[in-house]
Amino acid sequence: MPASSGTNTRDFVSFFLFWLCSLPAIWFPVHKIRHLFTVKAYFVPTAGIAFFIWAIVRAHGIGPIVHQPNTIHGSKLGWAMVTGIMSSIANFATLIVNDPDFARFARKPRDALWSQFIAIPVGFAVTSFIGIIVSSSSVIIYKGSEPIWNPLSLLTKFLDDGGSRNRTGVFFISTAFALAQLGTNIAANSVSAGTDMTALLPRYLNIRRGGYICAAVGLAMCPWNLLSSSNNFTTYLSAYSVFLSSIAGVIISDYYFVRKGYLQIRDLYSARKDGPYFFWFGFHWRGYTAYIAGILINIVGFVGAIGKPIPKGAAYIYNLNFFCGFIVASAVYYLLCRFFPVPAVSANWMEVGDEVVDPTLVYDNASGSG
Repeated sequence: MPASSGTNTRDFVSFFLFWLCSLPAIWFPVHKIRHLFTVKAYFVPTAGIAFFIWAIVRAHGIGPIVHQPNTIHGSKLGWAMVTGIMSSIANFATLIVNDPDFARFARKPRDALWSQFIAIPVGFAVTSFIGIIVSSSSVIIYKGSEPIWNPLSLLTKFLDDGGSRNRTGVFFISTAFALAQLGTNIAANSVSAGTDMTALLPRYLNIRRGGYICAAVGLAMCPWNLLSSSNNFTTYLSAYSVFLSSIAGVIISDYYFVRKGYLQIRDLYSARKDGPYFFWFGFHWRGYTAYIAGILINIVGFVGAIGKPIPKGAAYIYNLNFFCGFIVASAVYYLLCRFFPVPAVSANWMEVGDEVVDPTLVYDNASGSG
């Protein structure tokens, strides 16, 4: 393939085969695909820890890795840390927005709360730590080289070193990476896109059809260009965070501060024009206004992230893009709902608690109050 394509024949064929193997997994209903995640939960962490230990052993201990001097100091170091934190948040921002696609299967609010409250920050922190140590070890293992930020590139270097042990280790760790990516692709992309499309066009689309549409778009957008360099990848994550932070801000503000946990379940599934969730011709202008406001606070900084000159203040705001977008969208939505009230709200906290055996009975009895 030509260099202008952004990839080569080997990498494109590998990507296409993975994409092709992902299609059968999209066919299964959400509650049946959980067995894939069970296998992933045992196999992938084991391979990640093995990769971590392998890199440390080849670097002759963790000491030489952690004692490497930093290359930036002062405020530059501080803002680099902030940028790294924002990139990490952006990495699981899609889970923050799309977790109801899976949390809806929980029997009680607590079932969804604690599993995510512990697993998401701890899981991402441990994964990031392993990635940092493994990437830093590449400088020790291969003297004089730049840090290899892509773990697959480091595995390729290990493979080039030769030896049956290296080939065996690379095979099992690469298989784990493929399984991890398959699970992430289904959970964060296919199911979430299918669910959103089902809500948009329920007469024509279901979760399965939406998942296949997402797969087609994923192939058409040439995603290998996003991984051509670490700078492209972090820029993409930052841009991703700009849009998702506004969505999260509106959702959190609506549920916790405007409605106080109160939902009229029957009306959520109704398209009646006099229903409390039909809003203005089926369009919730308060939500969209707040969403756009959350994007606007970061838009100038995003222009700077792609290489255009911008004021320094806008760059600092963009370094905090997720928090800025989240706070602005939340505040704007809350104020709009105060000045232009929405129906089906409660003055007190009305979320169904863990002490309720049958939540539908509570909501049915409360559906007439607001």
